[in-house]
Amino acid sequence: MSDVLHSALAFLVVLGVLVFVHEFGHYAAARWRGVHVEVFSIGFGPAIATWRDRVGTVWKLAWLPLGGYVKLHGQERAEDVSPEVRATWVAGRVFHEKSVGSRAIVVAAGPIANFLLAMVLFAALFATAGRPIIMPVAGGVLPDSAASRAGLQVNDRVVAIDGTPIHNFGDIQTIISAHPAERLTLTIKRGDATMTVPVVTDSRMSGNARVGMLGISGGEVEYQKLSLPQALIGGVTQTWQITRETIVGVWQMITGQRGTEDLGGPLRIAQLSGAVAEQGPLYLIQFIALLSVNLGLLNLFPIPVLDGGHLLFYLLEALRGRPVPPRVQEYGFRAGLALLAGLFILATWNDLTRSIGFH
Repeated sequence: MSDVLHSALAFLVVLGVLVFVHEFGHYAAARWRGVHVEVFSIGFGPAIATWRDRVGTVWKLAWLPLGGYVKLHGQERAEDVSPEVRATWVAGRVFHEKSVGSRAIVVAAGPIANFLLAMVLFAALFATAGRPIIMPVAGGVLPDSAASRAGLQVNDRVVAIDGTPIHNFGDIQTIISAHPAERLTLTIKRGDATMTVPVVTDSRMSGNARVGMLGISGGEVEYQKLSLPQALIGGVTQTWQITRETIVGVWQMITGQRGTEDLGGPLRIAQLSGAVAEQGPLYLIQFIALLSVNLGLLNLFPIPVLDGGHLLFYLLEALRGRPVPPRVQEYGFRAGLALLAGLFILATWNDLTRSIGFH
């Protein structure tokens, strides 16, 4: 029970930070573009606490902590509300009266805020604790693997593969995965001795592609402190790298090169939040930064209902010179809801399969 409570509390912290930053991005951009924000809510459903600020925005903390929202003044289309509601709109502060550019800025600001949060958190970690680098050292050797057959041992350090210098464990993974069932020459350092070891990599299918495997796990991590300018650059670079890898992974799932078993939902995030929190605040901050990138990227996908879907409609409006027909938007939102519902069900199924072996 204590583990469940610990995971739940960690989950609330992680999700609360991510949702607040995302919605605050929308809020700040709306204020900048002259749009009144009626409600800023963390969570859905009945409110636990509410207060009204000096500009008239109602801030809410609700019971269901699975997201949040900002309610913009005049967010609904004029044809979707009654004349009585339209009569309450304040001229100059209505969302749909703003230019398509201003509306796009307000919508895009949420995901942008998530990317900025990740950059700042990564930069702060790199400047204080240091940038974690998994060294090219065998933390473990799997039995009956290419590494064990080649005679590799725990604590062997891989210096080069076929003459290519190795700087971190990721370099090993990159080279090995690109050479399935091939003979390679590893230069390793064992104690004070340096030697060359021939190895024939194993091979396995990943989606529709065949990848190589060596059979060692990384274990040794070094932290390299960076100066503030280096840390800022490193934060941007790390955020971009995670974004790129996530896009590649999603594309591989779409094209069938990779399975969907890696998709996770709220249950998986809650489990990981608890496990990461036990490792300490630095690991939790890094986890929040990672999820912030994923949340920002997910919201930019061109799926109606998500921010990216709204941005797609605004782009079409800018190109056409007039809004997308309401019926097209309605069908788009229905399709987007169905797609998100399907993804949620799939992710929840994966969560249940991992956690309790549900089949």
